[in-house]
Amino acid sequence: MSRLGLIAVLASLTLAACTTTAPPIATGPIPPPTSQTPPSQIPTGPALTLAALTGWSEEDHLAALEAFRAGCGVARDPDMARVCRTARNDGPRDEQGARLFLEANFRPQAVGDQGLLTAYFAPQYEARMSRSAEFSAPVRGIPADLVSINLGVFDPTLVGKKIVGRMNGGKFEPYPDRAAIETSPIDTPLAWMRPEELFFLQIQGSGVLVLPDGRRVRAAYAAGNGRPYFGVAAAMRDRGLLPDNNTSGDTIRAWLAANRGPKADEIMRLNTSYVFFRLSEDDGQEPVGSAGVPLPVGRAIAVDPSRHAMGELYWLDATAPKLAGAFPVYRRLAVALDVGGAIKGEVRADLYTGSGPDAGAEAGRVRHELRLYRLIPLPKS
Repeated sequence: MSRLGLIAVLASLTLAACTTTAPPIATGPIPPPTSQTPPSQIPTGPALTLAALTGWSEEDHLAALEAFRAGCGVARDPDMARVCRTARNDGPRDEQGARLFLEANFRPQAVGDQGLLTAYFAPQYEARMSRSAEFSAPVRGIPADLVSINLGVFDPTLVGKKIVGRMNGGKFEPYPDRAAIETSPIDTPLAWMRPEELFFLQIQGSGVLVLPDGRRVRAAYAAGNGRPYFGVAAAMRDRGLLPDNNTSGDTIRAWLAANRGPKADEIMRLNTSYVFFRLSEDDGQEPVGSAGVPLPVGRAIAVDPSRHAMGELYWLDATAPKLAGAFPVYRRLAVALDVGGAIKGEVRADLYTGSGPDAGAEAGRVRHELRLYRLIPLPKS
């Protein structure tokens, strides 16, 4: 049976078991990756060392080790878990000791060829509890008819893959795209936002909503409609709406705000992906990533879960920025603690820069060529 046929059968079997109540959303830990670096791409010469990495001597090794301590508890690899326990229980607390610890416990392994580094942040936006001409976009919770099926439960080769849809007339179909969702009525919105700011909140996946009385509410990713993510920057550049080297997040958001209405809607609806949220009181902490761990600022990356495991440690070597005003180089250790709809492929990472306007300004300018190295735990001596 073909894979598509299997998916259809699995979907039918799963949905047949559902009751007439709203089907559950598939949740749980991120599954382990199904593929590693192909043998042909692993260096065959002398083993690469951390000290040989460009920028290693300039790294803040203590900050890197602290990020590793914060996120390594989700690692499933036994050797990584062993190093994690050592780092947490007996690891050094000074810069020189941190560098020696990392060099004694890890070796870098090149991952694939050249790829792409982007960045994301936790935005803070104004919101209202009632609609107005300015705050006209509803923040939507998980729809009762949305069904998400984890295919890895049925076939190990499909670990990390899922399908999202709904039942319609007894048949399982893809969930509606952004345009259809936005034009459908809503009974109980969670809040109301400016359309372009809701669009960016969906791109980032989470953020903080600030209400007129000063109350702060955290909006966290709850589910998506299963449609592929499409970045609008290239389309806006191709249409002559923005210059080639100035398609940063701030520039795109400013254009959408200045053209709020049909013109901005047309651009935003090029991205058929749509995100639903859940709200909770803001605790003032950094958001929690898909691995269930608060994201260390500047040290957490979102990766493709079919290629990388949560809790793994990576060296980023990102240069040649494509956007004006960007930092020229990002060279640092980072921990895989999140996933993202646009983060697909082996040499692809999305760096978390923090929360608020400054973090957003930085994140919106990150589009760098990436060389990625996985840090492999050395065997216990």
